[in-house]
Amino acid sequence: MASDRWSYQVVEVKPSFLGSVREAAQERLNQLGLQGWELVSAVQPLRFGPLQLFLKKAMP
Repeated sequence: MASDRWSYQVVEVKPSFLGSVREAAQERLNQLGLQGWELVSAVQPLRFGPLQLFLKKAMP
């Protein structure tokens, strides 16, 4: 059954010191996925800036 109520979250992911933004984003998304968050969109406004993840989670 589809939920009519959602909770939203915006997460900023910066590259790790020795890793890439991709690795940092995958790690963070896996953590959030275990908490029930679903990725809606990802945007990186600046080429070397942080990645912004837009997530949603159904409210009980």
